[in-house]
Amino acid sequence: MHQRLLFKKYTSIKHLVYIHFMNFLSDSTNYMEILCIEDGKIPLYQGRDDEKILYISSLALRLSKSHNSQAMEIASEMVAYLSAHCGEIFKVKIVPPVWIYVELTHLTLADWLHSITVKNTELKSIENNCSIINTDKLVFTIQYSHARCCSLLRLAHREGLIELVDNSLNLGDFQSAQSIPWLDDEQKLRLNQPDEVRLIQQLLKLVDDLVYPDAGSSVNWGKAGLKLSQAFDSFWRNCRIWGEVKINSWELAQARLGLLMATQLVLRSVLETKLGAFAPPEL
Repeated sequence: MHQRLLFKKYTSIKHLVYIHFMNFLSDSTNYMEILCIEDGKIPLYQGRDDEKILYISSLALRLSKSHNSQAMEIASEMVAYLSAHCGEIFKVKIVPPVWIYVELTHLTLADWLHSITVKNTELKSIENNCSIINTDKLVFTIQYSHARCCSLLRLAHREGLIELVDNSLNLGDFQSAQSIPWLDDEQKLRLNQPDEVRLIQQLLKLVDDLVYPDAGSSVNWGKAGLKLSQAFDSFWRNCRIWGEVKINSWELAQARLGLLMATQLVLRSVLETKLGAFAPPEL
C-alpha cells in the first residue's frame, strides 16, 4: 500500500509503527496472549539521532521475561516479520543488547510531510476570533514562532517560490497548492542537515502526542511547544531559503518552505487546542 494512503489513516508515525508491532503479535499467538495478560502496552519511543528518524522498542526484552524463547530469538522474529511486511516504510534492525530500531525511509518521511501540508491531516485547529497576544513569556515565544512562519510563507508566496491555497493567506492557515519536492533525483530527502532533522523530529513528536497520545501519560504542552519553537529558530538561523539557495537550489528552498508550513500547522494546533491561546498570523 502506498504511504500516502497509509497517512490518510495514520497521521501519527508512532501509531503506524505500533500497528505493525501489533500485527506481529497477533500473528504470534503466544506473544499476544502474554501481552494481553499484562497491561497491553508496547514499549515504543522516539530515538535521538542527528541524522536519522528512529523509533526504539524493548518489546523483545519484555516478551522474553514471560516466554521460554531468548530475547534475541524474539527480536530476530520481529525484524524478519517487519522487514517482510513493511520494508518500504521502515528499516528495522537489532541494536545491542536487544533493542529494536525502526528507521523511517526517505520515502516514508516525504509522504508524511506531504500528509501534514495538505488538507487531509488529522491535526485540529479551532475557530478563534480573539486577537489578544498572550503575556506569558513561554506562550508568547510560541506565538512569535507561529507568526514568523506565517510571514515567511506569505513572502515566499508573493515571490513565487511556493503556491499557497488562495483562502489561506489571510487566515494563517497555510496549505500548499502544489507538490513539494521533498525528494531529490536519487529519492533521498532533501532535508538532511542537522537542524532540519531536529525540526522534523520535534514535529513527529508533537504530532504523535497530539494525534496518538500514550494512555495515562501527560504532556507539558507549553514546554513541548517551546521545544518546537527553539528547533524552528535553529532551523531558520542555519538553513537559508532566500539568496544563494533560492537562486541555485530552487527545490531545496521549496522543501524548506514545506517544512515551515508543517511547523506552522503544528504550532497552531498546539496553541489553539492545547494552550487555549490565539495563533497570530502576524505580530
